[in-house]
Amino acid sequence: MKVSLKTIRQYIDFELPPVDELAKRINEQLGGVEEVVDLGTKYKDAVIVKVVECEKHPNADKLSVCKIEDGGVVKDVERDENGLVQIVCGAPNVKAGMYAVWLPPKATVPSSFEDKEPFVLSAREIRGVVSNGMLAAPDELALGSDHDGILEIDPDQWKPTDVEVRPGASFAKSYGLDDYVIDIENKMFTHRPDLFGQLGVAREISAILGGVTKPEEEFADTRYVNPDWYWLLPTFDSASELQLEVFNDAPEKVPRFMAVAMKNVTVGPSPVWLQAALVAMGSKSINNVVDVTNYIMLMTAQPTHAYDYDKLRGHKLGARMAKKGEKAELLNGKTYELSEDDIVIVDGEGVVGLGGVMGGGNSEVSAETKNIVLEVATFDMYTVRKTSMRYGLFTDALTRFNKGQSPLQNGRVLHRLMQIVGDVSGASQASNVYDVPKNDGLDEVSMSGEIRVSTQFINERLGSNLTVHQVGNLLRRTNFASYPPDDDQDSLLITAPFWRTDIEQPEDIVEEVGRLYGFDKLPRELPQRSMKPTATNKTRAAAQKIRESMSKAGAGEVLTYSFVHEKVLKNAEQNPELAFRLGNALSPELQYYRLSILPSLIDKVHMNIKAGHDAFALFEIGKSHAKDQLDDEGLPKEFGRIAAVFASKKSTSAAYYDAKQLLEQLASDFGIKDKLRYQKLTDNPYAEFAPFAQLCAPFDAERSAIVFVGDTLCGVVGEFKGNVAKNFKLPDATAGFELFMSTFENAITNNDTYTPLSRYPSISQDISIRTTNDVDYASLSSLVNEVLALSELEIRTSTIAIYQAADDRDHKTTTFRVSATSYDKTLTDSDLSTLLGRVNSVVSEAIDATVI
Repeated sequence: MKVSLKTIRQYIDFELPPVDELAKRINEQLGGVEEVVDLGTKYKDAVIVKVVECEKHPNADKLSVCKIEDGGVVKDVERDENGLVQIVCGAPNVKAGMYAVWLPPKATVPSSFEDKEPFVLSAREIRGVVSNGMLAAPDELALGSDHDGILEIDPDQWKPTDVEVRPGASFAKSYGLDDYVIDIENKMFTHRPDLFGQLGVAREISAILGGVTKPEEEFADTRYVNPDWYWLLPTFDSASELQLEVFNDAPEKVPRFMAVAMKNVTVGPSPVWLQAALVAMGSKSINNVVDVTNYIMLMTAQPTHAYDYDKLRGHKLGARMAKKGEKAELLNGKTYELSEDDIVIVDGEGVVGLGGVMGGGNSEVSAETKNIVLEVATFDMYTVRKTSMRYGLFTDALTRFNKGQSPLQNGRVLHRLMQIVGDVSGASQASNVYDVPKNDGLDEVSMSGEIRVSTQFINERLGSNLTVHQVGNLLRRTNFASYPPDDDQDSLLITAPFWRTDIEQPEDIVEEVGRLYGFDKLPRELPQRSMKPTATNKTRAAAQKIRESMSKAGAGEVLTYSFVHEKVLKNAEQNPELAFRLGNALSPELQYYRLSILPSLIDKVHMNIKAGHDAFALFEIGKSHAKDQLDDEGLPKEFGRIAAVFASKKSTSAAYYDAKQLLEQLASDFGIKDKLRYQKLTDNPYAEFAPFAQLCAPFDAERSAIVFVGDTLCGVVGEFKGNVAKNFKLPDATAGFELFMSTFENAITNNDTYTPLSRYPSISQDISIRTTNDVDYASLSSLVNEVLALSELEIRTSTIAIYQAADDRDHKTTTFRVSATSYDKTLTDSDLSTLLGRVNSVVSEAIDATVI
């Protein structure tokens, strides 16, 4: 954002500090200053002169030999007996009596000022006649692109300075180009659309330099005084000379659309003051009508646009959403095929502009234009931003629209636009001013309404000690309405001005006060905090403990995308219609939010097998989502999950038990192993609950189990369906589990204590129990662990094998390894044998089992 110091000075009623100090204050309290440019050095050699004589060049048909008067201000230049300087000029508009801009010998041509090798003039012969420098065209003065003739100056035309236009006057001083341009980083103003205009920056600088209220200042003295044309609501006249129909068929994306027709326009070069003003604000001249629209935008931050009335088919102008496949020819000369998500400006037959981004080439104002339509609109910031990214179009108008302009300023801006267009082009109003959709709320004074904030709330967050009067006056410096309510003299009722779209809550007021007061003035004290330990974050603690447990068991953690290809869902026999699909996916491979984590892990098995890993286990901690699972605000719920997969090219046992062993190691480390309970997946009572049904989808119901911790559902463990194994090219020995993170979060306590390792060695023995086939493993394991839990020793059990003889299909033998540890003594085999004897007695009696 380029800020003209001379321009903002017009709106500040006190003397500004030196430019270096001002840049420092802006950097501290407004935005990062990237560069300060002394514009005056670019034009320091440009002199206003009067062409006294103009004769045809004796040796060239298209050249003229001129004598110019410069008041004798330029030294070391050849003059005639009357003190006039000779110039050879090729411009067709040069004539005696005109005023022009002279670049004398040794002057740098302004248009080449930033070049590596600037063009420095000298006195030289042109076709045998000496020319002392040159009379400059607008493009050579870097005012625009016009090179059809030299810049002609009208000494009677209005300009913003009191410097008289006379021979020898400085061109820069006469037209305000002896200026400093402060370039502020755009990103600093992302939430402040009003600061993309000179008027908004002037207001902020005035407030920053005003500082904290002086004791003698009254409330009225602290208010920034805006120009009447921006502060007061305008009154528009009626007119009907030109027929114009204005409509808005997309009010949700175009909250305000205003337009008016003007007649008898004379399109031509802008007055010099306007060309100079545009240069100081970082733009260039095109023609008087377009220049005014740009000037208004650079002053107010509100983009505007002008259309050739006679090119608008049906004399209609309006806004709507684009139709699929519709095309638009824009001002850059390119044609674009549009999306239904684009806002378009249309006439009676088709598109004449891409709303908020760029106008159309088929309605452009040109030298032949006689009547125009002026438009001031507000567009949805998110829609125009997406349109810009979709087509790679970036304009000054877009820069402002995608920050979220206030629709409350449109009427004021249009009124000012009509005034200046009339002044510079002779145009007059020829239709009514249309404002659609008509909304009485658009005359409101604020976008945010009244916000109540106490000074205590502000001071506690800033560490300041501001009084209610100081806070109120700081805010009034930027035109906030602020006064104490009758019931609380330590609070303020605050209303943001109509151009502020960023004020929504009390914290926004705190930020505003801190910035205007100066963050550098706040006390450098650390906020007081309680020394009480922070409560354990159970989610983080559980995730860390899971990582430690799984790594200890030999599993490797992977991190896959939360998005998956549709093929992954279908390969896992999950339903893609239940998954959220991304509208703007990172890549074609990442189209859907995943319904569970396990398919992402299974998808990585084959590539690891191909890489030469014969046996391995992978695990991941992540989240899943489903379309039908929304919270109270209509947002997707996030389900925390822990999933693991075990795969082996060669295995001597069913892979189910390998996955189950990983699960039980995890449960043991969380102290919930004794609460584990398994139920056959064929008896799934949650089959109608879509998220759990999708979690179970890859598993073979005959070789998988639902996992419970007590009576609480925890997840699923098991082997995979044949089709799933085929789809993912899995080895025969592959199994896995997916569990709910909430199970492990609930197992985390805030009073965990350190338990030292025993000084005595552990001992272990195996026990094999022969049972009939109708005794399931879960019942047997639970019974064994119940008996062992009665011991005072620290007991750990693991399942070694389940064996069934080929010639006995009615019985099976389950082998457990029992490890015991004492903190008091060294154990002997007899200590453990006694304990296993109790197991023998209980299982023999309870389930008619035999210990082998």
